[in-house]
Order: sequence, then structure tokens, then C-alpha cells
Amino acid sequence: MGRYLIRRLLFFIPVLLGVYTLVFVLMHATPGGPWDTGVKPLSQAALDSLNAKFKLDRPLYEQYADYLWGIITRFDFGPSYRNTTQTVTEIIAQFFPVSLQIGAAAMLIALIAGVSLGTISALNPNTWLDYLAVLFSIIGYSVPVFVVAPILVVIFAVWLDWLPTGGWEGLLTPSAILPVVTLALSPTAALARYSRASILEVTRQDYVRTARAKGLRERAVLLRHILANAMIPITTVAGLYLAFVVTGSFFVETILRVPGIGRYFVKSVQARDYPVIMGTAILLSFLITLMNLVVDLLYGFLDPRIRFD
Repeated sequence: MGRYLIRRLLFFIPVLLGVYTLVFVLMHATPGGPWDTGVKPLSQAALDSLNAKFKLDRPLYEQYADYLWGIITRFDFGPSYRNTTQTVTEIIAQFFPVSLQIGAAAMLIALIAGVSLGTISALNPNTWLDYLAVLFSIIGYSVPVFVVAPILVVIFAVWLDWLPTGGWEGLLTPSAILPVVTLALSPTAALARYSRASILEVTRQDYVRTARAKGLRERAVLLRHILANAMIPITTVAGLYLAFVVTGSFFVETILRVPGIGRYFVKSVQARDYPVIMGTAILLSFLITLMNLVVDLLYGFLDPRIRFD
């Protein structure tokens, strides 16, 4: 277990280095620059001064090495070009907790609703409950979030006037309902779909028939034998979607005007704010890689037959 964990943690290094290199190349290969205001071009003297201040006048290999060395030695992503009063670390510390709250709440709802819906569907095959759950899974899995968000805004904020159209006042306020529900829809549908398939497969196994033949209550059979053995594929999907809802809320935060890291990242891309783009990309890559590791480690707790060494 210890050696496996060390190997996986060391694997973070080439992954993050690859992400850093790819993002660096794409940023500098994209036409335009951070000083293209689009309104009135800056003078050449002003451009030279800004490039010298932020070391953009140096060769690309020096920029690549200096920025990487600052990240490794000081965990310093540099100052923001768009908001010069804040560093990238301060910006992430300000906006990322909002995205984390929304993603965690959405995933909690998705786990409870998705696994419950999939279980009900699997235990009542070929009934109206099963058909209804499958229909919800297909719709929720197929419709993207940038379509769901405007529909929910029109229905619940414009027509019914129950919820605000956007903004953010905290997780336990009405402003959090629309972004959380929008983000939770797709993982709920996916978890319901995979839970149904996994539970149906387990219920056909001989040990489940044996447990029922011994006279165990259906609740005990469900908890001890069916769900316990069906959790590995469910855990895999849940881990992937947890990384998605925390790191992939760009559309939801932009449409619903939520001050999260996703919305700020979109604005940074539009403004060519290279340090913020780089810092956000590395943070999100780290979280996705970390969630893959956590899911792999959970396999050993869910199934004692799995060994890491």
C-alpha cells in the first residue's frame, strides 16, 4: 500500500509538468496578447514597458523555465495581468471555495438521488418505475448544462419568480439552488444509470440467491450483498463526476453569474491573463489526478480482494 501510494504520488510530477508545458505552448501560440484591449491600441513604448515589467520580452525558453522554477520553489504563480493588485494565489483562494461548495453540494445530491433512483429501478425491472428512471437517466445524461441552466432560469426565476436569476449569496441561500441543481443533473443521471446496471448484474449472482435462500431479510440482502458488491463501478463514476463538477462548472458559473473559479477562468482566457490561466489549469489538473488516486484507493476498502502491493 505504501509503495503503491508513493508511486502514484510521483506520477503527479509528469502529469502536472505535461499540463504546464501544453498550456504554456497554447497560450503563446494563440494570436493576440494580454495588452490587446480591443478599444484603443497602446503605444509601442507602453507595450515595451509592460512586457519588461512582466518579463514577457524575454525568450520563451527563459519564460518557461523562470515561471516553472517559481512554481516549484515558492509555489508562486505570479501576479495577474488583469487584476494587478492581486496575485494568482490570492485569486484562486478567493474564487475557488465557491466552486468547491457548489461542486460538493451538487455531488452529494447526485450520490443520494442517483444511487437511490438506480436501486429502485434495478429492484423493479420492467415496471413503470424502471421506465421512468431510465427516461430520466437518458434525458439528464444527454442534455448539456449550458442548455439546462437557461431552461431552469426561465422556469423558476422568470415565470414562477421563486428563485433569483443569478448571483451568489452563500451555499445555504436561494441563490445556490439553481447552480447546484444544474450541476447535479448530469451526475445524478449517470449514477442512476450505472447503479441500475451494476445492481442488476449483482442480483443475478449465485451468492445473492444463496443469501435469499437462507432466509435473510431483503434489506440485509440489499445492503450486505448487493450494494456492497455493486459499489466499485458506482465509485468509479462518482469519483470522475466529482472532479468534473468541481472543475468543470465554467458554463454554469458564467450563465448564472456565480463568482467561482470557472467564471473567472473564462474571463482570464478572454483577457489573455497568462498567469491566471496557468495557475487555474494546474490546480484543476491536480484535483482531477487526485480524485483518480482517491477512487483507486477506495477500491481496496470496498473489495478486500484487491491488493495494491
